[in-house]
Amino acid sequence: MHITMKRFFLSSAIFLLALSSVQAQKKSELIEQNQDLKYKLDSISRMVSTSQRNEKLANQRSEEYQSQVTELQDANATLMKNLNSFATLSSQNTENINKTLATLERKEKQLKGITDAVSSNDSTAVVILTHAKQALGENAKVSVSDGSVIISEKLDFFFTDGVGLNPSSESKGWIENVAKVANANPKSVITVASLNITGEMNIALQQAAAIASILIKDFGVNGERVIAVGQDGGLRESLQIKFQPDYKAFYDMAKGDVKN
Repeated sequence: MHITMKRFFLSSAIFLLALSSVQAQKKSELIEQNQDLKYKLDSISRMVSTSQRNEKLANQRSEEYQSQVTELQDANATLMKNLNSFATLSSQNTENINKTLATLERKEKQLKGITDAVSSNDSTAVVILTHAKQALGENAKVSVSDGSVIISEKLDFFFTDGVGLNPSSESKGWIENVAKVANANPKSVITVASLNITGEMNIALQQAAAIASILIKDFGVNGERVIAVGQDGGLRESLQIKFQPDYKAFYDMAKGDVKN
């Protein structure tokens, strides 16, 4: 009985010891598992934290990119608007330049027309001078002043002592030669001027009219081209016949060109 109890107690002790050993081993394993789980949890927490931080950074960058895209879109819209304005302005400038060039070209043609007319008048003066020398002789009193050709002779060559209203028969040949020059140059305006020293302008005018009448009636000069005037000759008496360009026609031509 005593021995049996001892064995029982011994067996119980061994069982308890074994059980205690097993429990100690399981506790150690549980502690180890707990530490492992805690490590994994910490690792996952760090990963979650890193992911959240990265997500926040990504959102910030996304907002920044969106802001940059918006700024670029606004800048592009402004650029397109400026380009359209520039294109419109450029088109207007091109149109204005073309108009200006057209105006300059038209003015150039007008100036060329005026220049050609002046040159033509100068050439006409040379032609009239040549015709006068041919018709009246090299010793004829012919001069050129301001584009006009002036043929002159002493007043008493036409009127005795420079008075009277009836030209002498000797002067008719001279007047006829002047008429030849006038008819050879039909575009010139002819001014017949009687210059005296007495101051009697009415007589001077009548003398000029008498010469003009012979040119028209006797030798066929167009009366619309002839003007008779009386002038104060100062200290010199003479009769002058001036061939000059038709300034009125020239002015009308130039005025018409300017209007156009």
